[in-house]
Amino acid sequence: MTILPGPADDDDLARGKLPVPQDVQDAIRTLLLWAGDDPTREGLLDTPKRVARAWKEYCQGYDEDPAVHLARQFEEVGGYDEIVLLKDIPFQSHCEHHMAPIIGKAAIAYLPRDKVVGISKLARVLHGFARRLQIQERLTAEVAQCIWDNLKPHGVAVVIEASHACMTARGVRTPGVGMVTSRLIGTFLEDESSRKEVLSLMGY
Repeated sequence: MTILPGPADDDDLARGKLPVPQDVQDAIRTLLLWAGDDPTREGLLDTPKRVARAWKEYCQGYDEDPAVHLARQFEEVGGYDEIVLLKDIPFQSHCEHHMAPIIGKAAIAYLPRDKVVGISKLARVLHGFARRLQIQERLTAEVAQCIWDNLKPHGVAVVIEASHACMTARGVRTPGVGMVTSRLIGTFLEDESSRKEVLSLMGY
């Protein structure tokens, strides 16, 4: 969608800020009113724009293809053919059911066939999918499948552990609960010793 700035956006453009369509601001004001507050009081006057811009940032994954981070691969690995693992990768997402925060960490591993990628690229793939409205199960599967399709390794393993505000801050209101999901592909799924090795390295 192309945003055409109106008169109210002139100051924002001058300050280099993303213009926010009026209908988006109105929607947030309606939510504030429905929640029981007064969107015209001083502290909330700029809240609609702030919220809109925050959500553009939270969901910036919609504007990128995580696979592009795996395009540059390296063949000179000095004969290395064992597991590559990046663990304790922090991430933040939002659940698609309540738009509440999902905060957690991920472990991503692959068994290279003949190429590797820079380790930061694994985190970028995770963040590319996490910065969308998600459920943890799909996020886990998407990260694993992306690495499998683009690196074509012998195996991929992804384990994600996260806390969901839709459960801890509302509804059942049970803090301190963590959810763990995993996706194993290739040799990590098919070979028991490889599966045990990678999960042990991940700490599971």
